[in-house]
Amino acid sequence: METVNIHQAKTNLSRLLSRVELGEEIVIANRGIPVAKLVPFRTSINRRASLGQDRGRFIVPDDFNEPFPEDTLAAFEGGTE
Repeated sequence: METVNIHQAKTNLSRLLSRVELGEEIVIANRGIPVAKLVPFRTSINRRASLGQDRGRFIVPDDFNEPFPEDTLAAFEGGTE
């Protein structure tokens, strides 16, 4: 169980919450004295198990990173066609 100070907790709250959501418990301390503990609200959610669950269900086209055709790009940029 990791202990972080209040400043670290404020600066990295999103990261800490992501770790807690994955099952970690994190203690928040004020001048080295523990004052709070972040624990998962629900233990039944296993986010890591859900990663990649759609693998093989769709195919990324070969031209995925190619520039848009001019007419499509103009439509996105508010041009008239």
